[in-house]
Amino acid sequence: MIHIIPNWPAPNSIKAFASTRIGGCSKAPYQGLNLGLHVGDDPNVVERNRQVVEAEANMPSAPVWLNQTHSTQVAILQAPTTQILDADGSVTDKPNVVCSVMTADCLPVLITNRSGSRVAAVHAGWRGLAGGIVEQALRHFSEDPMVWLGPAIGPRAFEVGEDVLQAFTCEHSETEQAFKPGNKAGKWWADMDLITRIRLKALGITDVYSSNLCTYENAEQFYSYRRDGVTGRQATFIWIEQ
Repeated sequence: MIHIIPNWPAPNSIKAFASTRIGGCSKAPYQGLNLGLHVGDDPNVVERNRQVVEAEANMPSAPVWLNQTHSTQVAILQAPTTQILDADGSVTDKPNVVCSVMTADCLPVLITNRSGSRVAAVHAGWRGLAGGIVEQALRHFSEDPMVWLGPAIGPRAFEVGEDVLQAFTCEHSETEQAFKPGNKAGKWWADMDLITRIRLKALGITDVYSSNLCTYENAEQFYSYRRDGVTGRQATFIWIEQ
């Protein structure tokens, strides 16, 4: 299994990574390490893939999985659970509780602090990001938050309409710089990484790091819904090691 380790100065007790599609048992069109049970893949195969990730990453418990609906709901985790929670982010200050989010173009956002006392994982599609999902998660951090932006669709691949542009610029006019004219009138290339950085800066948060990896452009490494339609999901994980 190949995975992406955040390039941030988090405390040694903070363990985090983003999975890729490399490895695993899933067959086409989910070829590889598909971790999504909701995309039409054989559930038994997906469960095996999840077990591989848990074992190879030496996780202290099974990840807490979410039913993600592009909401702004952040679940507070007090202990590991097999219940699938309706939320697009999770946060915990408990050791050995693994937060996770699944993506296939949307932006996975990890958060911790300098003391390593709290962690969060956020699924930021454009709707959730515009609605304030990252800000919701950050409300649980009172000291020195640092943020990692994981693999997501990049600015040369994410073409959106006027509605997306307006959803961001009506609240933060500075985000206009994150949109470049698209191939057709009324279309724009959107930079999710930059949009997120601008919104974080508005909160006074500049301790931000990025994978700078595009899911759309790296077909061998990542699933991409916009590229493939029917496809699998990678996931991003974070926990406090006791």
